[in-house]
Amino acid sequence: MEYPMLKSIIEGLLFLSGEEGLSVKQLSEITEQKAELITSALEEMKEDCERQHRGIQIVQIAGNYKLATLPEHAPYFERLAYSPSRSALSQAALETLSIVAYRQPITRVEIEEIRGVKSERAIHTLVNKGLIEEVGRAEAIGRPILYGTTKAFLDYFGLASIKDLPEPSQFEDTDQLEEETQLLFDKLDGRQLTIDDVD
Repeated sequence: MEYPMLKSIIEGLLFLSGEEGLSVKQLSEITEQKAELITSALEEMKEDCERQHRGIQIVQIAGNYKLATLPEHAPYFERLAYSPSRSALSQAALETLSIVAYRQPITRVEIEEIRGVKSERAIHTLVNKGLIEEVGRAEAIGRPILYGTTKAFLDYFGLASIKDLPEPSQFEDTDQLEEETQLLFDKLDGRQLTIDDVD
């Protein structure tokens, strides 16, 4: 494999791994390249980002490498998060929220297995709006993040606790997604969930 291609593949893998990131060992196994070569490529990629003044950086946290934004750009990300045109939750975010609400604590991979599609963006949106949060780590390979709902979620839906969620009539593994989502839609009473509602 040519070196530029390896770097390109690593960048794509880091993007897909999201906030969990990947270790050198994982990258080595996936790309079938030696760990030394992976480490060298990662270091060079970090330098490339700095030299080219890219909007992302490669960081190493708890042994895993991941893509991250630059701290000095934070004010612009806040503007994006609180932009009125981006305040309403999408269908994908509502589906993800209903899964977390009914199946918590739950990992991103488990959410994606239920939805059948990638859910990283929806999870990111819900975390940014304070509706879900990290509640621990699963006892599995890589110790993936477990998500659960927040007090803001309970406040918005007028629930004293998560036990007060509407009960699906017959709750079975992955077949109840539409019903769970509809229950949350019904709770919304026709309103759009906006940042103003959960502040």
